[in-house]
Amino acid sequence: MTEGAHRHTDEELCEAALALYSRALREGHVPGAAADAAPCLLDTGLLHPAVEDLTRLEPVAPTVALQRLLRKSEDRIADERRRGQHLADVFEPLIRLGIRNVGGEETSPLRLLSGKERTTRAIAEAMTEARSELLAIQPYDPDLSRRPEVYEAAMERDQAFLDRGARIRALYQHTVRHAPYTRVRYEHLTGDVEARTLDEITERLIVVDRLVAFIPASSDRSLALEVRHPALVAYFVNIFDRLWHLATPMHPEAVQPPTLNGITPRQRAIATLLIEGHTDADIADRLGMNVRTARVHIAKLAATLGSESRAQLGYLIGRSGILDQEPDQAG
Repeated sequence: MTEGAHRHTDEELCEAALALYSRALREGHVPGAAADAAPCLLDTGLLHPAVEDLTRLEPVAPTVALQRLLRKSEDRIADERRRGQHLADVFEPLIRLGIRNVGGEETSPLRLLSGKERTTRAIAEAMTEARSELLAIQPYDPDLSRRPEVYEAAMERDQAFLDRGARIRALYQHTVRHAPYTRVRYEHLTGDVEARTLDEITERLIVVDRLVAFIPASSDRSLALEVRHPALVAYFVNIFDRLWHLATPMHPEAVQPPTLNGITPRQRAIATLLIEGHTDADIADRLGMNVRTARVHIAKLAATLGSESRAQLGYLIGRSGILDQEPDQAG
């Protein structure tokens, strides 16, 4: 930050600085006195004295300057995040204390959890106190395949829960049926555990003993909401039960969804989204797959129906009647 009238952040380039820096790039150098009009160029290191003539200033290459400024910006953002997390850590016990003293209740019906680690810890604490049931909706998460320590810790937590005589019911997207972290999980868990899959599911939901629920509170899942309001928890349980009865069993005994007229259930789900006008990227996101895989399925669907173009494919899907046929639902 420069002083006096010339004041702005290090990540900014004022008009005077931009004009002088552009001149230095064109000419290779500028007189040292020229920096009096834009001292921020010296503060940020975009201009520096020439080795052979200290009265001249030479510019740093724009690519180097950009990386330097981006690094400063990223460091500042990281510092703010650490500060925010520290404040959340400091205030969490104070908030709980205030709720007890002011509201006369032991636990707030709604509590905001900051950070994935804090959310994971809150879920583990709820499961430690629980004795009956865990209901979970787990959308596709590509990070899990790269973070084995996360699901290994979850497996230990879930096994301890099962060992107390509780049961687990989990819903996944069809795309994770054969994912390594899913297969390993159900090969090792023992007890009353069932898993089913759907093409599309809701955002992540965890309900413990039908008393407390956890849902995302931000799109990147860095924030979560702990819900203990009975009406809201009952609503979440109702949503889970409805999806559960529509889902296809995956564990302990997998059921293969039926193929209709040569069209697989995956292709049928894609056909539905195509008719609705979704892009390949939208389809991939909603069905929990990458865009390349979605396009492979679309190509196979087109080949099965004899389509030669995207527009014709939509017409053929509608004419084929595949979306009018309903496979047997899982009970």
